[in-house]
Amino acid sequence: MASMRIFRGIGHPGLARACAVTIGNFDGVHRGHQAMLVLLTNEARHRGLTSCVLSFEPHPRDFFAAQAGRADAAPARIATLRDKLAELERCGIDQAVVLRFDARRAAQSAQDFIDRVLVQGLRARYVLVGDDFRFGARRGGDYAMLDAAGEAQGFDVARMQAYEVHGQRVSSSAVRTALATGEMAQAAALLGRPYSISGHVLHGAKLGRELGFPTLNLRFAHPRPAAMGIFLVRVHGLDREPLPGVASLGRRPTVDASGRILLEVHCLAWPPALGRDGAYGRLVRVDLLHKLHDERTYASLDALCTGIGDDTAAARRWFAAQAAQAGP
Repeated sequence: MASMRIFRGIGHPGLARACAVTIGNFDGVHRGHQAMLVLLTNEARHRGLTSCVLSFEPHPRDFFAAQAGRADAAPARIATLRDKLAELERCGIDQAVVLRFDARRAAQSAQDFIDRVLVQGLRARYVLVGDDFRFGARRGGDYAMLDAAGEAQGFDVARMQAYEVHGQRVSSSAVRTALATGEMAQAAALLGRPYSISGHVLHGAKLGRELGFPTLNLRFAHPRPAAMGIFLVRVHGLDREPLPGVASLGRRPTVDASGRILLEVHCLAWPPALGRDGAYGRLVRVDLLHKLHDERTYASLDALCTGIGDDTAAARRWFAAQAAQAGP
């Protein structure tokens, strides 16, 4: 499969000459998104078009919350931009276009968005949207307007109804709720895969190594991740088989006052071939399988060390039970 092409903005000469496009934030690329992307790629193939996802960064609700001075009103982020783009590529999308959402974009009228972005910028021939799709300044555009514009300007418009799993509408909001409450199996059912975070392994303060629990450090580039706490995980990208581990996703209140979000992973077994420092710089994916508990603030480093030891022991028991259930 050819690599997905990624563009920041619509002024690039390498953009497809004609495309089938869907528009949205696609946070998490859940099963509802995946169903829409299957329909999009099928339509693109039959029409001889390039499949294209048009998305925004930051999330429009992030922008409006910041404008209002209420950053806490923005939705928690399920996936980093890196992980979202990786999932879009896995779904077979040919081209992803990321538009910066700023004051100019927020003020753009629905008709101007159609003219400048869809028609002139992307040369859309087919546009697929969700059943609740709204666009343009003050959400002034809707499906009916887009459909009428398509008829007048020469592109087809289609609308996909909600996707349900066991009677529940699949949405990014539902995924966020599952992650916030630690229901990792429910999140996996909505996503169609375990919830995961990827990134390059960074150098840290090496405190975990001093405490006897060396960690892999990955940054989560958003101040409000949808999941936070202590998790049992599997790490892909360090060995032939994924490595079991225990991880902390959050602000590390006992040892760090900066408030930055970090995913710290302690692997229960370490591949000897990697050596002590062989993971740094590697791109890894961490599947978050089960939540043990929320982040805790410990009174001392000794108490933190004891807490990590308890979590590690719980992780070993959990993985042993999983292996026993799986059988020989």
